[in-house]
Amino acid sequence: MLSLVRLPGDAFRLALIQLQVSSIKSDNLARACSLVREAATRGAKIVSLPECFNSPYGTKYFPEYAEKIPGESTEKLSEVAKECGIYLIGGSIPEEDAGKLYNTCTVFGPDGTLLVKYRKLHLFDIDVPGKITFQESKILSPGDSFSTFDTPYCRVGLGICYDMRFAELAQIYAQRGCQLLVYPGAFNMTTGPAHWELLQRGRAVDNQVYVATASPARNDQASYIAWGHSTIVNPWGEVLAKAGTEETVVCSDIDLKKLAEIRQQIPIFSQKRSDLYAVEEKKP
Repeated sequence: MLSLVRLPGDAFRLALIQLQVSSIKSDNLARACSLVREAATRGAKIVSLPECFNSPYGTKYFPEYAEKIPGESTEKLSEVAKECGIYLIGGSIPEEDAGKLYNTCTVFGPDGTLLVKYRKLHLFDIDVPGKITFQESKILSPGDSFSTFDTPYCRVGLGICYDMRFAELAQIYAQRGCQLLVYPGAFNMTTGPAHWELLQRGRAVDNQVYVATASPARNDQASYIAWGHSTIVNPWGEVLAKAGTEETVVCSDIDLKKLAEIRQQIPIFSQKRSDLYAVEEKKP
């Protein structure tokens, strides 16, 4: 499935799938693949699904919906990535491995090959009295490694939802040469309006990168209500595209020439005081 859309050599189209997630895994997979195909026909070369796209989000659901990788969900992602000839960031799914559960993102190349697997590093454990209490760590284990992948367009760094709050992760990815950071995420009705866009714009400006977040669509009947508003932000901190709350596909062109211009105009990377401070990786 090849698109006829043509962009300059230093630009490409990114699409985010804001999927309405149900309790029926097979329906989630079918609709996700259908929307990926739609994104490809609109010229997207990199497509991202949302966090927990094959399962309702919640600690009680993770064990029931968890899969091995490869498994049912990731096999579907591999097939549709190859069919469409795109890079597909598979949001995240509950993964079971050696008796532990993880919140895991897989990425597939245009030939259907699994390129990287990223396990959420920072588990979502919060307590906002009278509003929301959630503890992923009751069920999930954290990952312990960074994940980037290369495309003909740019290098991409991965995080999942709560990872976006940790500026150090984004800084490490910028140091590794990433020009686009993608965070499948499901902020809620408390943290969403307060911090969702703010954090994306902060990570983008701090690191002079594009930042994209793919959220599930909002379901007011769900036990955990996602904020929605999947968003793409440029390195100047401008919102290029933003969904509402419904199921939709959001697209924007990623202009790497503009990124280079911003880095030249405000050269923060050459101005950092490495004699005074540093953010460093403890392990590869």
